[in-house]
Amino acid sequence: MSLDADLLTDRRRLKRRLGLWRVLGIAAIAVAVVLGVAIARGGDAGFGFRDHIARVTIDGIITDDRRQQELLDRIARADRAKALILRIDSPGGTTAGAEALYEAIREVAAEKPVVAVMGTVAASGGYIAALAADHIVARGNTITGSIGVVFQWAEFSELIERLGVSVGEVKSGPLKAEPSPFSKASPEAVRVTEQMVRDSYEWFVGLVADRRPLADAEARAVSDGRVYTGRQALAAKLVDAIGGEEAAVEWLATQGVDGDLKVVDWVPEQTSDWSVVELAVTRVLDAVGLDGVVQFVTMGQKALRAERLSLDGLVSVWQPDR
Repeated sequence: MSLDADLLTDRRRLKRRLGLWRVLGIAAIAVAVVLGVAIARGGDAGFGFRDHIARVTIDGIITDDRRQQELLDRIARADRAKALILRIDSPGGTTAGAEALYEAIREVAAEKPVVAVMGTVAASGGYIAALAADHIVARGNTITGSIGVVFQWAEFSELIERLGVSVGEVKSGPLKAEPSPFSKASPEAVRVTEQMVRDSYEWFVGLVADRRPLADAEARAVSDGRVYTGRQALAAKLVDAIGGEEAAVEWLATQGVDGDLKVVDWVPEQTSDWSVVELAVTRVLDAVGLDGVVQFVTMGQKALRAERLSLDGLVSVWQPDR
């Protein structure tokens, strides 16, 4: 009987120990997720305990992205973020979206040094984003430039006529909803569209002349819509250096930023709590060295999620002819 009692006591002790370890394990996971959420959201809540260099990636089509603008605003106000590196890999996007992004980056630059690092493509609206930085670094074979604005429309009037289809229309004025895909554009419609494009183009050229060491005539000479390699852009004074992120950190050191500071990715807040937790888990995995799992999760997300694309209105985007 004594042996059975001792065995029962030992089993109870073991259960209590296992229960304690389970509680501690759950608590550790909870703390890691909370920390990961804070890191994922950015701001002083995530990185307030150490000085660092913030890094923001601008890729894909540029639109008027409120979450991205809010992220840049948090970086501007974060005391521990001593500088900002922009990683740009974008062919551009809407002209208004690029304008909003430019202004948000300039707000950061008013508080701390900002350097742009161009990837494969940083053209048109992507170059507008780079212009907002204090220093621009490009790879030798980066595609950049494409300084200009375009407004395009399709015209199906001959096809509609062949199909025997007619389109009725009542509008308040002759230029309302012009140019239209259902009829040939009138000379007046083309004229006012050209005026609109020219106005935005003048704004773009003005940015180039203001932000680069170029006179107005020089800025116009390089703003005919052509694209440049990074080397050509350097010769044309559109970028400041050839290299990658290492060159960007070296330049930041000349601005009084400690070159040994850790470079930390800041990302926009997600649209749902589950997305934030999902991102937080990947950050925790990355922090403990399971970056392979992070890469696998990221690839899965890209395969399952389609990016919303909206390019209504004036666009500053580069795309090679097919």
